[in-house]
Amino acid sequence: MNTEILGVILQWVALVVLCYPLGRYIAKVYRGERTWLDFMAPLERGIYKVCGIREDEEMDWKQFLKALLMVNLFWFFWGMLLLVFQGYLPMNPDGNPGQTPDLAFNTCISFMVNCNLQHYSGESGLSYFTQIFVIMLFQFITAACGMAAMAGIMKALAAKTTKTIGNFWVYLVKSTTRILMPLSLLVGILLVINGTPMSFDGKQTLTTLEGQEQVISQGPTAAIVPIKQLGTNGGGYFGTNSAHPLENPNAFTNMLECWSILIIPMAMAWAFGFYIRRRKLAGCIFGVMLFAFTAGILISVPQEMGGNPNIDEMGIAQDRGSMEGKEIRIGSAASAMWGMVTTVTSNGSVDSMHDSQTPLSGMMQMLNMQINCWFGGVGVGWMNYFAFLIIAVFISGLMVGRTPEFLGHKVEAREMKIATIVVLLHPFLILVGTAFSSGLIAADPSLGWLNNPSFHGFSEMLYEYTSSAANNGSGFEGLGDNTPFWNISTGIALIFGRYLPIVGQVAIAGLLASKKYIPESAGTLKTDTATFSLMTFAVIVIVAALAFFPAQALGPIADYLTAVEF
Repeated sequence: MNTEILGVILQWVALVVLCYPLGRYIAKVYRGERTWLDFMAPLERGIYKVCGIREDEEMDWKQFLKALLMVNLFWFFWGMLLLVFQGYLPMNPDGNPGQTPDLAFNTCISFMVNCNLQHYSGESGLSYFTQIFVIMLFQFITAACGMAAMAGIMKALAAKTTKTIGNFWVYLVKSTTRILMPLSLLVGILLVINGTPMSFDGKQTLTTLEGQEQVISQGPTAAIVPIKQLGTNGGGYFGTNSAHPLENPNAFTNMLECWSILIIPMAMAWAFGFYIRRRKLAGCIFGVMLFAFTAGILISVPQEMGGNPNIDEMGIAQDRGSMEGKEIRIGSAASAMWGMVTTVTSNGSVDSMHDSQTPLSGMMQMLNMQINCWFGGVGVGWMNYFAFLIIAVFISGLMVGRTPEFLGHKVEAREMKIATIVVLLHPFLILVGTAFSSGLIAADPSLGWLNNPSFHGFSEMLYEYTSSAANNGSGFEGLGDNTPFWNISTGIALIFGRYLPIVGQVAIAGLLASKKYIPESAGTLKTDTATFSLMTFAVIVIVAALAFFPAQALGPIADYLTAVEF
């Protein structure tokens, strides 16, 4: 068997096998049951005491959301201040200047919403101080916020009738101390062993084999990379992200980092089942997500390993597949696998340049983000699926003449309205943003955003808004995006793409939980069956995927058809 294919299979197996026990552990953490990390309890109690948090105080869904939004607002102002004035702050041996206000706005919002869209180059755009006290800090906070939101929803759905959904602050702290930090420490140690730097020294000047001097950036890379992956953040310490040999030195670290991106989102699907004690339902949800993810791999990997047909026409051999924009030490199959993993989540880190991948791979990457619920970000990916689940329950109930119920609670007009707004907001942000930017560049080509004309140039703009609305952060980097227009417009998409869905999804769970519990009967619609799983998949495809077909046809599909002879 081809070694590259074997690596893809081994990674898929490692994810599927290990996410189940991790999901069980996560459910125990949020249920307050005994775990092997209970020795962290004194630290957690100290945090609660210093911050004035009452651990046993329950919140209703409105109080829960208020706490979540207020902590995000506070850290936004913190980040803006440090990024603009980083040139005057310590731990800046390379003398990197402060960011412009529009770039600082985009950077701060991007990392605040767990997106990490980067319109700057990491090693030259930030100092060590802002890498640690803005970027790494936000990568823990935003990941933990998403996980806390899902914990609140799980508590609401697990109860028969309740007005409260837990304590946001407790979930936030435990997500960090019991899940994110231990896993980050483990991955960080493995990265250091394999050559990822961990220092606070400035740039090194070395002499190459050709006798030329080369300046190499370093820094506390091994501390930042683990949480960027495990928290589905994705912000690269270096400009080329995980394609950089210091951020991702070899084949082992490539598999480790790629595994780290998806392991918690996969585990959260199982954590839901363990928490509400309905593993069969969790298995159905996990199965739909896994099927869609695997289908993407089966399309993208052969595309990248098969090479570029335009290069074939030149008579150039492509024994290693389509290698434009890829690292030799990683290869085409592993690059394709990473592209699928990073876009079925809201991670957005890259080990190759997505702009250089074949058109169908680019299409699948965009489609993953446009659907935005195949595992997704830590916590919020499952929550996006939850919105489609509510719609599927309502439609299915009407089709078969049964009362739409989910976990013993009636799904009524109010929940459907919220779910519909949440689901339709995503294509609205992407398609309106792409149409507006396309109109501007068509009216004034001198704006100079596009380095590629025609279909691929359209794909670059479509990808940018897709990545922003999905809180992903990767990009087709042929786009010149560090301009006031792109910084501000994508920043707006980032805000609405993150917070309105969270508000809606938590509100749905809170409203359902407050209703009178209805025991299951012969007339109850079963949601833990293969038939309902297929129905949910169909709803997602019809509502989400088909909304983007015209745009896909103008971009990557047209790009593919012009490169292939029939």
